[in-house]
Amino acid sequence: MRVLMFGRGVIATVYGQAFANAGYDVVFAVRPSRIAEYGDEVQIDLVDGRRSALGRRSFSTFNTELRDVSDPGQGFDLIVVSVGHHRLREAVASVAPHVGDATVLIFGNVWDEPFSAVAPLPADQVRFGFPGAGGGFGSDGVLHGAVFRSVVLGATGTSADRRDRVVRTVFTQAGFVVKEQRDMRGWLWLHFAMDVGMFSQALRSGGLANMIGDRAALHEAFRTSRELLPVLRARGVDLRRHRGVTLPARLPRLAATASAVATALVPIARVSLAAHADPNAAEPTAVIADALATARQLDFPTPRLNRAVQADR
Repeated sequence: MRVLMFGRGVIATVYGQAFANAGYDVVFAVRPSRIAEYGDEVQIDLVDGRRSALGRRSFSTFNTELRDVSDPGQGFDLIVVSVGHHRLREAVASVAPHVGDATVLIFGNVWDEPFSAVAPLPADQVRFGFPGAGGGFGSDGVLHGAVFRSVVLGATGTSADRRDRVVRTVFTQAGFVVKEQRDMRGWLWLHFAMDVGMFSQALRSGGLANMIGDRAALHEAFRTSRELLPVLRARGVDLRRHRGVTLPARLPRLAATASAVATALVPIARVSLAAHADPNAAEPTAVIADALATARQLDFPTPRLNRAVQADR
């Protein structure tokens, strides 16, 4: 089976290596200017949750096959698009001419109506999912990251769906546990709201890395996310279907204590935040701006989020 990873960022690289190690033919589509910059290999320092509950650290060299995004080739079975949500429309416009009969997995944050956000891709070929990984590239080009054992994949509700099977098979054969989500639209928007809380607090803390073990900062982040729950209800999300995702917003003090301990003591949890030192990076900035715009459009107050943004100015 052939897999095309759009880009060679953290998520694409971590999962691309996992797929390649499972025997899949993996190609990375990048801008022409990036081909020489990236070279044909990347050093990876990874805490891998597939190997132990706490994560096992490994160092490896991953040989990558890079293709010009304007002509990545044909005959792919799966195309994985994992970019910041602010780049999603640009990314799918680049992917669309090369889809053929491939299944396309949108693998990351989405805040617009999902299928509207990925037009002009053929809707019946698109599936949505979310990674369980994080990290960043150091100044030396080394990828320092962590990957958890599970991923979330949207499900159509029928075990006979060929495209669901393609996506699920690739991940399970690469050693991941698939958590199927029937209401992927609601799940994605809730996860986005949780990111808003974390990213807004990162503005105050000077980056997610500075929130490791900080119970007070995490508590404030979860309380900020709670402000967006009425926004999600107004957008049609049934919060009762997502009690696990909303738990930190509903019980922020308890969740903050647990998260502070986990990020301080558990390697895989700590590493997933440690590489995020720039709170003003493009994706966190866009996540906050888009959430604020939606809340204002629907006329819901977000005083904590407003204060975090104003404090950064």
